[in-house]
Amino acid sequence: MTLTIKKRITCSILCASTLPLSFAHAGEGVFGWIYTLDLQPQGKLEFEQRLQLNRQQASGSYNAWTARSELEYGLTSNFQVAGYINSYYTNANQNYTNPEACGDSPTCTGGYGVPSSHDPSTPYRKSGIEGGSLEGIYRMSNPVTNPIGVGLYLEPTWGRNKDEIEARVLLQSNFMDDRLILAGNVVAANERLKFIENGNVPESMLDFLLGASYRFAPKWSGGVEARFHNDYSELNLRNQVQRTTFIGPNLHYATKDWWVTGAWRYQLKGGTCMGGGEAECSNARVWDSHSVNEFIIKVGFPLN
Repeated sequence: MTLTIKKRITCSILCASTLPLSFAHAGEGVFGWIYTLDLQPQGKLEFEQRLQLNRQQASGSYNAWTARSELEYGLTSNFQVAGYINSYYTNANQNYTNPEACGDSPTCTGGYGVPSSHDPSTPYRKSGIEGGSLEGIYRMSNPVTNPIGVGLYLEPTWGRNKDEIEARVLLQSNFMDDRLILAGNVVAANERLKFIENGNVPESMLDFLLGASYRFAPKWSGGVEARFHNDYSELNLRNQVQRTTFIGPNLHYATKDWWVTGAWRYQLKGGTCMGGGEAECSNARVWDSHSVNEFIIKVGFPLN
């Protein structure tokens, strides 16, 4: 892990541990990867630190860390804006087994972020600041006062490894005096990968995220979330090359002045590659930027 990411983890833990305990506040994220409609109130500013680890591919070792440092601001009661600084650390060694990628070798080093010019017989390790993102969320209806909350999300990203524009439709319903939250995101994105030597490579993605979170104690919530993932080798969801499913638990703890969420997603067997993307599949799972296990931890606290 890089010094940059270590510093971010240490800072997040120290900042969270020095804050006083109280009750939950608006804007907390009860899910690991699913966005909800619990936005920052107008005029309120919150800092959020995310750290994600994608671990284990077909063989060897694969550890891909991403860190996102975010400031969220409630521009109005229904419109939240945010900015991110993104960093990464990739450590891969003999993580692929598919002959389409490895040729005559039983294993090779490859995957997202590994340049095609890299010697596949040797380990790959690199870290740095990936780039930045901007985010806007508009809440069309509030799940606290309506049977179904609906929101729109847009996030452009500029980075060293890729540029991306991501859009989401956010859905949320609250039950049992808001103790039970059901949420879903429909996610579509266009990307241009930059680490490939033969120029920028266009891709696109379509995800369906579903989850439930239940507040089982005054400051504790737990639940489950799933990801139904689809990758395409061209922009605007043309020529599908990957399909796979992830599922796993989440746990959330919140007080008035800070909150923390941890979640884990496990890639189920049965993932498939098609349309020229066969090199990214083996052992009935999908690789590229994906892994068997995905972990995320998020810490947030208000600044005013």
